[in-house]
Amino acid sequence: MKFLRSLALIGLFAATPVATPVLAGEAGDLVFAERGPWDLSAAPVVWTLSQQGPEAEGFAPLGQGTITLSQIIDPSDGKPALQLDEASTRINRKIGPFPISAGDPVLTFFLETVTRDMAALTGGSPFYIRNRLKDALFRGGEVTVQDGHKVASFQPFAQDPSRDRMYGFDSLTLRFVLDDPARPIRQMLAETGPLAGGKPAYRNDMVLK
Repeated sequence: MKFLRSLALIGLFAATPVATPVLAGEAGDLVFAERGPWDLSAAPVVWTLSQQGPEAEGFAPLGQGTITLSQIIDPSDGKPALQLDEASTRINRKIGPFPISAGDPVLTFFLETVTRDMAALTGGSPFYIRNRLKDALFRGGEVTVQDGHKVASFQPFAQDPSRDRMYGFDSLTLRFVLDDPARPIRQMLAETGPLAGGKPAYRNDMVLK
């Protein structure tokens, strides 16, 4: 929970067959665009969730579910705030509150989920993984245009000096399908190729309803 809040402050498909490249340097800026202040008083925003991967100690794929971002009243001060509700066949929980004025709690949730899952499946340090993800998002990536939407893609571990020990997560690709910068991200996808030992690929996909 503490990391979710801190990373929020720091950030603080129907795809066409052919992708048209645009300027690569804007990838991180598009993903971390300022989407606050949020006003969800009329209705929440919902993403479908689909998560697949091999069973392992500390990790069990969530299967199908939803992530809902809604506006609540923070009981600590009586002011509007944001809350995430995660609902799947394996888990139901509320995360927050988050400030309405800054950051993107859903992006934060997605990145922390990928960090936690990768650490569990590889036995790697979540601190190292988290830092490499942030570095890739802030410094790298490329942008293409697919079906009229900008898509920012990143491969955080493709050139990592420890990639041979990542059990297949060196193939991890993050893809973000974007609307207008101020609007919620349409799709957040993290996927790998087959993992070490012929284990199934990891895939975490969130799509805006």
